[in-house]
Amino acid sequence: AGGEAGSAGGGQAIVWRNVVLMGLLHLGAVYALSLVPRAHILTLLWAYFCFLMTALGVTAGAHRLWSHRSYKAKLPLRIFLAAANSMAFQNDIYEWSRDHRMHHKYSETDADPHNARRGFFFSHIGWLFVRKHRDVIEKGRKLDFTDLLDDPVVRFQRKYYKSSVVLMCFVIPTVVPWYLWGESLWNAYFLASILRYTISLNVTWLVNSAAHMYGNRPYDKNINPRQNTLVTLGAIGEGFHNYHHTFPFDYSASELGLKFNPTTWFIDFMFWLGLVTDRRQAPKEMIQARKERTGDGSA
Repeated sequence: AGGEAGSAGGGQAIVWRNVVLMGLLHLGAVYALSLVPRAHILTLLWAYFCFLMTALGVTAGAHRLWSHRSYKAKLPLRIFLAAANSMAFQNDIYEWSRDHRMHHKYSETDADPHNARRGFFFSHIGWLFVRKHRDVIEKGRKLDFTDLLDDPVVRFQRKYYKSSVVLMCFVIPTVVPWYLWGESLWNAYFLASILRYTISLNVTWLVNSAAHMYGNRPYDKNINPRQNTLVTLGAIGEGFHNYHHTFPFDYSASELGLKFNPTTWFIDFMFWLGLVTDRRQAPKEMIQARKERTGDGSA
């Protein structure tokens, strides 16, 4: 439900299955809000913990590690990030990274899966309601994504994706509160699975929508992506989007040390543990020169 809206055909026919499933999911999330006052405090904390793990599976995993190769991760960390990515249920790592590389290479064109020039709704969720534009498919065929499948962790997650999603996105978040502190399965399912999943989807989508429309452009005023503080807070460090599209190889996706960026803190902690190597960064001189050459003067 969290992934691509079909990959065949040249038109953009509506994928009604996705429309119905996303509608039901969001209705379930609204209902889940009514359960919050009756839930155990530990269940709410657990749901938030699952949200953070979900987010890392996307930000530190599918995004910064696999899509951009902005750092290298040892096998135990790659396994953790793949499991967290299955909890996110936004397509397997290969498909997510493939779409994201297309988004960068053909940003704001019809070959961009969630082209922000088509409006907020399309770039946020509407792109999942229609079949992919033929430009996404045709130009995507010309790019080489074999490096992704060279990773046995990516291949394993892709092969067992559906069962890993059932386990990580729905079963574990639901069973833990029930088993450990006696929460009802009903509350656990709607809060730690449905509500957490819906919020995490929308936070990720805001990077595609809001962070391409609202905010300043201190690094490159000629591109749409912008710095958006609210998106940064929700997406644990992914809202420095003008920076990220200007320096997509930078593992921190922002200028280090300045702003709230939990994903960078996580990668740095893993580096300290010896599980991360080769963190790539844009040199300060390069950043400053780019600001002066193409920035909007806002930073």
